[in-house]
Amino acid sequence: MKDRQQEILHAIVKHFTETAQPVGSQTILVSYKFDVSPATIRNDMAELEKQGLLFQPHTSAGRIPTDRGYRLYVDTMTDFDNATKIAKQRIAEVSKLIKLKKVRQRVYDAVNLLSHCTNNVSFATLGNQRTFFLGIANVLKQPEFSQNPYQASQVFEVLEDTDNFLNLLNQLDIEEDKPSIYIGEENILEKIKSCSIIIARYELEGHHGYIGILGPTRMNYPVNSIILAEVRNNI
Repeated sequence: MKDRQQEILHAIVKHFTETAQPVGSQTILVSYKFDVSPATIRNDMAELEKQGLLFQPHTSAGRIPTDRGYRLYVDTMTDFDNATKIAKQRIAEVSKLIKLKKVRQRVYDAVNLLSHCTNNVSFATLGNQRTFFLGIANVLKQPEFSQNPYQASQVFEVLEDTDNFLNLLNQLDIEEDKPSIYIGEENILEKIKSCSIIIARYELEGHHGYIGILGPTRMNYPVNSIILAEVRNNI
C-alpha cells in the first residue's frame, strides 16, 4: 500500500468516526489538504475498496471503513501518544464536571437541611458562579412579612437579584472560622434591614463560598448560628 493510500485511509477513518457520514473524495481533498488531483484521490479510494479496507454503502455515497480497514488503522496508523493526551484531557474535563456536580449537590443538600431546621430562608454561593435560595416560602409564614406585604416584596426583590446579593455578601466582613451575624440595620442593603443574616464561609473540594440564613430580626440567634455552624462543618 502506498503511503498516500495509508494517509487517505487514516483520514477516512478519522472523518467517519467524527461524523458518522460516508466520506467522499472531495471531502478528503479539501479537509485534509492532499496535494493531488481529485481523480487521484478517487483512484486511491477505489484501490482501498478493492483491498477490502473501504466500503461504499450505495453508489452515490462516499466510503466508510470496513472491519479490516479499522484493524489496519488500529495496528499501524494510530498515534497513541496523541490519543493518550486527548484521553487524559477528556478524563480531566469530565472528572472536573462530575466533581463540581457533586459539590453542588452537597451544598444544595446543606442549604435544604438548613432551611428545614431554621424555618427561614437559607442560601449558599458556589464561587462567583451561582447563588441559590431555599425556603423562600418561609418568609410569608413570618408575621413580620405576612402582615406587611410591602416588606415581604422588598425581601423578594433582593433574593431575585442574585448578582447583587452576592456583591452584598462579598462586602461583609465575614469571619473565617465561625458564623457572622448581621442584625437589621447592620445590613448594607436598605431593603433587608427588616431582616437578619447569619452567614459562614465554607470550603469544599477546592471550592469556596458562603452559606447562611436570612430571616426576621425576631429569630433565635444562638440556635440558628449553631445549626449553621454544624451544617457548614458537615457539608
